[in-house]
Amino acid sequence: MITLQPAKTPDNEHLLKHRPRIGLAAAGGGPLGAIYELGALQALDESIDGLALHHLDVYVGVSAGALLAASLANQMSTAQMCRIFMGRSDAEFAFKPEAFLRPAYREYVRQLRRLPAVSLHTLSELVQNPLRFGTSELFEAMSKLIPTGLFDNNSIADFIERVFDVPGRSNDFRDLAAKLYIVAVELDSGAAVRFGKPGYDDVPISKAVQASTALPALYPSVSIKGVDYVDGALRRTLNASVALDHGVDLLIGINPLVPYNAETESELLDDTRRLSHGGLPMVLSQTFRALIHSRMQIGVKKYVDDYPASSIMLIEPNADDDHIFFTNIFSYADRKNLCEHAYQTTRAELRMLGDDLNDFLRQYELALNTDLLADTSRTLEQSLSVGGRQHASVSKTLHKTLDRLRHTLRDTRVQV
Repeated sequence: MITLQPAKTPDNEHLLKHRPRIGLAAAGGGPLGAIYELGALQALDESIDGLALHHLDVYVGVSAGALLAASLANQMSTAQMCRIFMGRSDAEFAFKPEAFLRPAYREYVRQLRRLPAVSLHTLSELVQNPLRFGTSELFEAMSKLIPTGLFDNNSIADFIERVFDVPGRSNDFRDLAAKLYIVAVELDSGAAVRFGKPGYDDVPISKAVQASTALPALYPSVSIKGVDYVDGALRRTLNASVALDHGVDLLIGINPLVPYNAETESELLDDTRRLSHGGLPMVLSQTFRALIHSRMQIGVKKYVDDYPASSIMLIEPNADDDHIFFTNIFSYADRKNLCEHAYQTTRAELRMLGDDLNDFLRQYELALNTDLLADTSRTLEQSLSVGGRQHASVSKTLHKTLDRLRHTLRDTRVQV
């Protein structure tokens, strides 16, 4: 579903004299959300003439969206990322999802080391207050030894560091041509932190992404300069205001977390379709989606008045899209099918919007590629095959330099 929110009072003077300022805000959603976002963004990137998602002005990423935002800010195209995450033979790097599911042995050992101290404290409490110490008190005391995360998220930082360690890319916020902000939450205060802003821009991008994706229970918190950080989605969903604060004329937002609606108008749900029959993971997923999405809707509505000069294009799955909700993201076949599905549904939405979307895009020097969209037989596989393998390192650096020059020249143009 693509929602268009035109600016109430667009900055026409700026649009006449300078190129439009465009930003991207990518929300989280775990591996499944990242794969959906890749397919949808690839469809968007190739179907809108004048748009290059890896050459925007501002990028904001939260949780899984942080990885995509950081890659785009490093001028990696959506096609390059699709090749990597779909495990194609022509991908620049090999990607194995199981690498992100390695047990957090260091966290287990850290908690075990606390066993003597916790046990001694518990025994002391029992001796001093024998009548008040029951099963609940014992459980509360020993719960301190439960690991804070099941899986090791150092593999996330290691993978990103390796991908960015090539000529033309950087793991340093300060080296990027575009503004990049990665949002995480301070565990001890609950405050949202924008890595990439002054004072937080000396943190490696890979470490910031690791912190932003540290969903409690799945991954341990990430310590940076003595402060523990967890998943940025716990505080805000899209964090679009970060990009809007930079005065972008057009914000493209993408959010993969939409609560699933299994109901139909004509019949009640049978037992096979009730989410409660999917067990605890299904119930937790639906609950988390509902909380995240309702919070985001409130924020987007406020942007109309808070940022009247900015337009917003929001991309989300349809609420009744069971393909997205029930996908096994760790299956290679399902991963490939989900990316294809997101690509096709987004193309269908773009076709359906047609002239309305063109009117929306025109003031930002963008237009739908109607010929490309008219080809309903086009697949993601065909889209990714265009251009073949990636440029060599020297070529990448040259392209990056030329792109910076092109943007500088466009920024300084004057009305004639």
